[in-house]
This record gives sequence, C-alpha cells and structure tokens, in this order.
Amino acid sequence: MTWTHDPEMLPDEHPERISKSQLKRESSALQDLGAELMSLSLEQLERLALPAELMDAVRLGQSITERGALKRQRKYIGKVLRHIDAEPIRAGLAALRNETAEAVYRLHAAERWRDRMIGEGDGAVNEFLGTYPEADRQKLRQLSREARREREAGAAPKSARLLFRYLREILE
Repeated sequence: MTWTHDPEMLPDEHPERISKSQLKRESSALQDLGAELMSLSLEQLERLALPAELMDAVRLGQSITERGALKRQRKYIGKVLRHIDAEPIRAGLAALRNETAEAVYRLHAAERWRDRMIGEGDGAVNEFLGTYPEADRQKLRQLSREARREREAGAAPKSARLLFRYLREILE
C-alpha cells in the first residue's frame, strides 16, 4: 500500500495502520499461546473446549520431537489462533493455572500438617481438628505416632505416607 502525500489531509485523518512490529508481536504472542497449549495434558485440553482444527494441530505438535518441525507446527498453531478469538482460550488457561496453583498449595499444606503432627504430636493433631472437625481424631493420632516411631527407628515412612494421603483427602 502506498501513501500519497495529500496537503489537505491532517495527520490524524490517516486511516489506522498496524505497524509491522505490532503484527510480529501479536503473531509471536499467539505462537507462545500455542506452545503453552502443547504443554498441557489431554484432559486439560479437553476442558478448554478448543475448536477441532486447533485441537488437532496442538495434539500433532505434542507428538513432534524434531526441532524444525516443532517450530513449523508452532507457527501453524499461531496461524490457526489468528482466525479464532483467543481470549476464551487465554481465560481458560488462566483458570487452569489457578487450579494448579491451588492444588500445589493444598499439597504443601498437607506436608506442613504431616510434619507438624509427626514432630509435635497430639498438640498439632488437636489444632488440625479445630480447623477441620470432620477428620478422624483416632486415625490422625495413630498415624502420627506410628510415623514418629518409624522416623526414630529409621524405617521406611509408610505411616507418614498414609498420614499425608489422609490429610490431603481432608484438605481437598
């Protein structure tokens, strides 16, 4: 497209033009979005309800191992994303990341409670029960005592694992 200089037109009257740099930034952002989609599991992709063409391109991209082919596939996914509204996909990814962050937080919380119950004993169990009254007091006390014995004896942490699993169930 060529621009002719028209002395009658003021600078603000030129039609809006997107710069080449802006187009490249948008294209790169869509390719990055595609790469993020390729890093997801099949279950997570299905939860995003992607259009069929995009889903097929992402699944194919996940199976590619050769560097050049992977780069071409990323570009193709970016091209597919240009023709659809990417905002719902970005929102879905943000929700998935948030769910993942919450799951990690719950796992860390279960680890902290387990370590406290093994280290502090019944005091930590009582504090946990104050926060989560639906938990089984007897089971928590028994598992924490057995885990403490195993730790002191240097045995395999079977009871600590069982305690962790039970705490994780309660926290979820």
